[in-house]
Amino acid sequence: GQRNASGDRRGALGRAAPPGRVIRQLAAMILLNGAQSRELDRLSRQKYGIPSYTLMTRAGEAVADETLRRWPDAAAHGVLVAAGKGNNGGDGLVAARRLIQRGARVEVLLLASAEELRGDAARAHAELIAAGGKIAALQSEAALEAHFKKNFAVAIDAIFGTGLNAEVRGLARRAIETINASGKPVVAVDIASGVHSDTGAILGVAARASLTVTFGAAKYGHVTFPGARFCGALEIADIGFAPQAFSELGLTGRFLEAADVRDLVLPRAPDSHKGAYGHTLVVAGSVGKSGAALLAARGALRAGAGLVTAAVPDAALPMVAAGQAELMTEPMPSSDGHFSATGTIKRLGDLIEGKNALVAGPGIGTSADSEAVIMWLVSEACAAGRPLVLDADGLNVLARRGCEAVRSTKGPVVMTPHPGEMARLLGASPAQVNADRISAARQLSDRTGAWVALKGARTIVTAPDGAVHVNSSGNPGMATGGMGDVLSGILGAFLSQKIEPLNALALGVFLHGYAADSLATRLGPVGYLASEVAQELVPAMGRLAAQGPAPG
Repeated sequence: GQRNASGDRRGALGRAAPPGRVIRQLAAMILLNGAQSRELDRLSRQKYGIPSYTLMTRAGEAVADETLRRWPDAAAHGVLVAAGKGNNGGDGLVAARRLIQRGARVEVLLLASAEELRGDAARAHAELIAAGGKIAALQSEAALEAHFKKNFAVAIDAIFGTGLNAEVRGLARRAIETINASGKPVVAVDIASGVHSDTGAILGVAARASLTVTFGAAKYGHVTFPGARFCGALEIADIGFAPQAFSELGLTGRFLEAADVRDLVLPRAPDSHKGAYGHTLVVAGSVGKSGAALLAARGALRAGAGLVTAAVPDAALPMVAAGQAELMTEPMPSSDGHFSATGTIKRLGDLIEGKNALVAGPGIGTSADSEAVIMWLVSEACAAGRPLVLDADGLNVLARRGCEAVRSTKGPVVMTPHPGEMARLLGASPAQVNADRISAARQLSDRTGAWVALKGARTIVTAPDGAVHVNSSGNPGMATGGMGDVLSGILGAFLSQKIEPLNALALGVFLHGYAADSLATRLGPVGYLASEVAQELVPAMGRLAAQGPAPG
């Protein structure tokens, strides 16, 4: 099929997907925020001459056609359309007209008066009336209760679009709650009402869609939790935005899939040697946490680092050294099973010479000595421009000093917090972080100048220049100890191979989840181990590379 400007393929759309899953596109899926979505519309209209009502008509018709395709009994049993007063509501009114033209029984609940409609939405209202549409203009919750009926097959949510940025209240909130309570399938127009399009945050309440039909490109709120739970299956409809407008926007957001990262798997020349693929230093471990150092080191080895050295407190060294024959180890002075700051810093001063990237933090504990080691690495070890990956306790001790301390580093810093660590770094709560994961990750990048991977379902990757990626791979079986340690090692290996930080993060988080997805399929959804994910990296990377270059 012919590609459209957003990278979809006409004819690939309309494939059914289980609730809560995004339909897999045949090419890279770009992501828009609300402002970019509006600018795409403005450029297409004002600069490239595409009439705004043409775009609205195509959008509404796509919603109607997909509703009938997925729920063919809707025509006989009825469709309820809940429409707001803006252009999203206008899309819903066009959908209602299209459904009537296709023989469906339709009831429209307009959450405003007809006089409040403007521009294209007013035109859509007039054309719906002319087509015989029945519209109940509601301005109170009592009127909503009086008109709402449950004898319909599908509800279309056209209340709010991508411009919503305040908590849903009043009549709109009650309409969303009533539709959700009906238990009927819900089709969201562009994005489920109540989901913030930029972040996936829930603005008080949100429509629980079975299907979302969006236009031109996916939005961050479709693929980022918690909003992704309200998206249902995702359909990206080509409504004719100008291809040149996509190019002018310079879009960097991606929903990371195989097509986005496979070209980042570096081929190796036939005459390769280990010195060509970097030397990663892992500063990790303590008594009782030797496994953290071992897993990070294995992640680096399996991700292709030419050499890996683990600097471990001497009291914990035997367990690490015995756990991986290919790993080089260096004993560091210890105190109570943890790094002893003075002796460790002196040893590390010599050890970091010749190393291409550093990984610090897994299993080191949060003692004052651990804090001193981390702060020395931040201030001194990066002076030569070496990349530094900070994870786990490295982040926890940094939080005590203030995350802004890493702004002074000469080399790139990559931070890989889970929500609890992110909360400590930002002075927030884990619940606040999880309620708006994109904003949390962007805030940490802004405050630190670091590249950030906020781990969890749909890991968020942010860069200091504002780029935001959302990872598609991974599954709930990864919610077990040691997974983050493996990821930190993977990232250290890729940075050692001189992969640019944003690309290293994109490839690293996707590959990590991709390997875990393979294990979940082969072994079962729960119970596979972090060490098994590290081992699975090799065939997973091979499968990615075998897919060949991304289509142009």
